[in-house]
Amino acid sequence: MQYLSTRDSALRVSAQEAIVRGLAPQSGLFVPETFPQADLDAWKNLSYPELAEKVLAGFLTDYSADFLHTATASTYGAAFGGKAGETVRVRDGLYSLELWHGPTCAFKDYALQLMPKLLVEAKKMLGRTETTRILVATSGDTGKAALAGYADLDGIEIEVFYPNDGTSEIQHLQMATQKGENVQVYAVQGNFDDAQTGVKKVFADADVAAELEKRGIRLSSANSINWGRLVPQIVYYFYAYFRLAEQGAVEWGKPVDFCVPTGNFGDILAGYYAKQMGLPVGRLVCASNKNNVLTDFLRTGTYDARRTFYKTTSPSMDILISSNLERLLYHVSGSSEKVAGWMQELSATGKYTVDAETLAKIQQSFAAGYADDADGAAEIKARFDGDHYLCDTHTAVAFRVAETRRTDAPMVVLSTASPFKFPRDVLTALGVKAPTSDFAAMAALTAGTGAEAPTSLRELDKLEVRFKTVLQPADIRTAALR
Repeated sequence: MQYLSTRDSALRVSAQEAIVRGLAPQSGLFVPETFPQADLDAWKNLSYPELAEKVLAGFLTDYSADFLHTATASTYGAAFGGKAGETVRVRDGLYSLELWHGPTCAFKDYALQLMPKLLVEAKKMLGRTETTRILVATSGDTGKAALAGYADLDGIEIEVFYPNDGTSEIQHLQMATQKGENVQVYAVQGNFDDAQTGVKKVFADADVAAELEKRGIRLSSANSINWGRLVPQIVYYFYAYFRLAEQGAVEWGKPVDFCVPTGNFGDILAGYYAKQMGLPVGRLVCASNKNNVLTDFLRTGTYDARRTFYKTTSPSMDILISSNLERLLYHVSGSSEKVAGWMQELSATGKYTVDAETLAKIQQSFAAGYADDADGAAEIKARFDGDHYLCDTHTAVAFRVAETRRTDAPMVVLSTASPFKFPRDVLTALGVKAPTSDFAAMAALTAGTGAEAPTSLRELDKLEVRFKTVLQPADIRTAALR
């Protein structure tokens, strides 16, 4: 399997090279040249690690079978407490794919517990001996998951940049208390887009690359712009479908809809890849919060980031520049020239409009909707009161949007974070006056609902805060050159 750039389809690299590089030249993204086809009948009874091995083998053809077997078995075992791909009935026709049972209590663990293994193995196979410095922009969850995955790995350094005052207290402490000699964490004045744009500029800066090369360092990424982040996320769409079929919730071969709380478009794009592989996916519903740039695009074909940025109670979705949409544009248009033009227009003017044919193809697979903070809060209460199901603020957005986009097919909502990562907002939604501390709120949420907070979150306030530096976006370049 070869990988090409969304902005230059003449470029071809191996999976190893795509994962080591992270970003293609001219800020393009690597995409697979074809989609391997799934053997649904052979896969339906596999364990989660076994299924992951099969899916990855189709895309990562230059990795050995022995490596993929060992990597998936060691990743999706004890760290997920036997709940990898946990699919829960909320009520008839509505299901929750709980993706927060990993070590950092967010869906990013599925990729970022595996991706470090993929990177280290790729460097070994390519004979690379330089230090890999990973730059990560995060709206909250990616940062901690990446730090946990890469901490103290030989030959790896990692720097994480998150929006100052743009995460929950829990998310901030997860990053600021991270242990490891090879990790560095920075708050950035501004929002996630400021941090992401700053990191992308560093990747595109030839002078930075030349200076680091003199010191035996090369840059890479752990954001979902890196193919190594996306490919592991395809697996849980298959696993959820198989569990619904096993439970008799869907007739074998009939479609299932998925509703995904979406910021950078990576998680929902993984569902599109699963569909291209032959999984019976009906509609992929893109659920946005008040920063609803994706909703407008999927309805009109115009992507316009020139709008007010809102800080919401679902901060991991507070994004106006959704990087992975570029991959979808390439797949449906088939033209790297078109994609490069749209992305240049976005950079220059803050907006672009795709042609009618491209939009029509997108709308064959995708629907969209959004919910503001009040809608999300009402959904948290409705799901708990009506179904005794407790969810976080991001999942609540998806539940609310899912209700407006239902078909006759079963609907699976991707639950992307533990409710205990945002305990004050969840408590408030349930009609309880929340304490000022997230840790007191966790205790109150347990007392009020009977749900148990993950130990890793409860004990965060006992850890040393190691990282306190706040940067301006322009200083990201300097930090990358440290």
